[in-house]
Amino acid sequence: MGFFSDFKASLMKGDVLSLATAVVIGGAFGKVIGSAVEDIIMPIVGLLTGGVDFTTKFISLDGNSYETLDAAKEAGAAVLTYGNLVQAVINFVIIAFFVFVVLRAAEAMKKKEEAAPAPPAGPTQEELLTQIRDLLKK
Repeated sequence: MGFFSDFKASLMKGDVLSLATAVVIGGAFGKVIGSAVEDIIMPIVGLLTGGVDFTTKFISLDGNSYETLDAAKEAGAAVLTYGNLVQAVINFVIIAFFVFVVLRAAEAMKKKEEAAPAPPAGPTQEELLTQIRDLLKK
């Protein structure tokens, strides 16, 4: 019984719940960024590079030349798909940029909150009682 109660206590700590929340939000954020990369940025990169689809770039290791990656795979040739690596590096750079922008915005908001002047302090209890006494005297 001690093991399970310790496990339950560990799960109920704020750190674990915060971590779980971060993982879920991170997964959703990853899907948004993945869509931005695949659906918006990569078509622009493809346009700038003359319609190059990096995922189709490969080197056949058997010395033969194949028109497509599928043809090389059907022939049973070992291939280095360097285009996938190029695509992964581009995705990484773009995702890192998005994360940088989000973190920078969060830091800027935090600095604004810290720099914001404190709201004016209201009268103390003694000052209020003094005002009430003075009004009652009138």
